[in-house]
Amino acid sequence: MVERDQVRPLAPTSELPSSDDGEVALHLKKVRRKKCIKCCGCVAALMIIQAVVIIILIFTVFRVKDPIIKMNGVTVTNLELINGTTPKPGSNISLIADVSVKNPNIASFKYRNTTTTLYYYGTVVGDAHGPAGSTKARRTMRMNITVDIITDRLLASPNLVSDVSSGTLTMSSYSRIGGRVNMLNIIKKHVTVKMNCSMTVNISSQAIQEQKCKRKVDL
Repeated sequence: MVERDQVRPLAPTSELPSSDDGEVALHLKKVRRKKCIKCCGCVAALMIIQAVVIIILIFTVFRVKDPIIKMNGVTVTNLELINGTTPKPGSNISLIADVSVKNPNIASFKYRNTTTTLYYYGTVVGDAHGPAGSTKARRTMRMNITVDIITDRLLASPNLVSDVSSGTLTMSSYSRIGGRVNMLNIIKKHVTVKMNCSMTVNISSQAIQEQKCKRKVDL
């Protein structure tokens, strides 16, 4: 029986990487690294630019400006006089103040109930509370606040006789409006506007003869 020679396959020769392949791989690695560095640099630059823009907007466009409260005029109603000079005891004297709130911001200003107190030589002779509301961006909101004067306190003042003889009443008022400016739900700032006014009321004409106001804003 003839034994056939079995042909065994030769073991495959291991392919060693050539120097050219190594250089190509190293070059590709350097290219990828440069692209990654450029990408990271672009992202970092964009973030810095955005941060600078936001900071500029905060200190310019988005800067919260002081709302301006102004008393445009005051009217005295139901002033009943005795002999044309002295207020009648028990009469319901009212003072209607025309007040405006100007919002110079690019966002709305929402305010709570307004309070106004009337003084006569340091004594409270009346107060009033206005309703809450809002002023649109860069708009002015006007409102009428009615202050009911406590006549008995007014008549009890020792200065009333001299004021009546001069034909005028010197009074002062304090108004306070608290609210919040909301810009895109990003910047929220609480603002309180206070105003002190001194006024001279003409008894015969029942109108304001002279008025001076000072405003103060707390942020």
